[in-house]
Amino acid sequence: VQLQASGGGLVQAGGSLRLSCAVSGHTSSQYGLGWFRQSPGKEREFVGVINWSGSIGYRDSVKGRFTISRDRAKSTVYLQMNSLKPEDTAVYYCAADFPPVSVWSSYSRGSAYDYWGQGTLVTVSS
Repeated sequence: VQLQASGGGLVQAGGSLRLSCAVSGHTSSQYGLGWFRQSPGKEREFVGVINWSGSIGYRDSVKGRFTISRDRAKSTVYLQMNSLKPEDTAVYYCAADFPPVSVWSSYSRGSAYDYWGQGTLVTVSS
């Protein structure tokens, strides 16, 4: 299974970006997919997740601003980021729980995922 994250870039505060995570190398559409981010000097943190059945969760600081969606036909999960803030600046990673064996409560931890993408940089200027 391979994950390819894309869509990062430079945006002004208040702007929007849409990240994509294309999942390949499998025949099943049943997997959980999480988004994480890591800023320089900080630990990686959970952003949000969509599980195999479509349940979605977010960290509190992005609720109401970020939206996760999935296009099963394209094997792609999206992270729509609106009202971006400078503190959203980070490298964003997508990760897959495939097959989907992790419990919902574990999805905020990196250990719940088996495969990781390479990351895409999001820079929000003030």
